Amino acid sequence: MNPVVERRATEIKQLVCRVLEVDEAGVGDTELFTDDLGADSMKLIELLAHLEIEFDVEIDESELERMVNLRGVYEVLSAVLG
Repeated sequence: MNPVVERRATEIKQLVCRVLEVDEAGVGDTELFTDDLGADSMKLIELLAHLEIEFDVEIDESELERMVNLRGVYEVLSAVLG
């Protein structure tokens, strides 16, 4: 992973952990936000809003279906950011 991508991934992970109120050490790319980390639908909506603000993008709510873990968030943001 190049340094820019690695830095962006770290920023995303920190934001996700802050919104979901979980410790970064326990979160990998594939842990499911709802099943593994205990997030509810309101937390996922809050996460979507924070991502839009932090990265100055618009993410369609239908993308929440893909944003079930960090890997999904990375993929959605990569597509939106180009």
